[in-house]
Amino acid sequence: MNNQKRPIGIFDSGIGGLTVAKAVKEALPHEDIIYFGDTARVPYGIKSEETVRMYAMEITQFLLDKGVKMILIACNTVSASAKEDVVRLAGEVPVLDVISSGVQTIKEELRVSEPTVGVIGTLATVRSEAYKKALESTYSQIQVVQEACPLLVPLAEEGWIDHAVARLTLEHYLQAFQDQSLDAIILGCTHYPLFKPLISELLSSKETLIIDSAVSIARTAKDYLEHQDGCNNQGGSFSCYVSDRPQRFQELAERFLGHELSHIEIVRDWT
Repeated sequence: MNNQKRPIGIFDSGIGGLTVAKAVKEALPHEDIIYFGDTARVPYGIKSEETVRMYAMEITQFLLDKGVKMILIACNTVSASAKEDVVRLAGEVPVLDVISSGVQTIKEELRVSEPTVGVIGTLATVRSEAYKKALESTYSQIQVVQEACPLLVPLAEEGWIDHAVARLTLEHYLQAFQDQSLDAIILGCTHYPLFKPLISELLSSKETLIIDSAVSIARTAKDYLEHQDGCNNQGGSFSCYVSDRPQRFQELAERFLGHELSHIEIVRDWT
């Protein structure tokens, strides 16, 4: 198959990575996309690094078997715990991740030499300090304040985006930043952009730059493909695979994406 016409592979632990798929479709409307949501094993953020690596390897191989030309890790937990493993398995297939893309956006858009940056993410992402390490390697002087927000993923998976419980939960988590003058805050989980309007409303400063990793990685993917002359100008299909609950996934996905999904398959056999 012509490399330009090969699909882009995107994977996440559940529906959160659809924020990446949506951003990629907006940035590259003619690309064919294969999306995998590991709905049987969500959330990843409370699991061990060893378990996350095993899941990531299984899904990466599945996408490689589908002939993808690029893999986008739309999961901050996998980006923090298993990116190097994914890169090794992918071989010559390029791998992009949300953490590197988010930090690059900070570097490009934040006009402050010694910034204070907030990071909200899963327990695994925060404990890994992946964002903190990446930011500290970019800036000579930077203050990074992290807060784990483990309840946001199940709220997103249940579709409770505008629910009063979501508001109360975010009010609690964002208290960690109330004494900070944040120049930017990174939404360190691809589920979190679903709460972006509420986060913007609840932040103490309206001047805080909100970094949406989905938009960041979509921009990185577009730049890479254009530079490599690997863009597809005739596609645009969107195929979804899940490991459990396809009907529930379809319900939530269509509500978020704003259109019907015609191709959702369930995958349980990794052999």
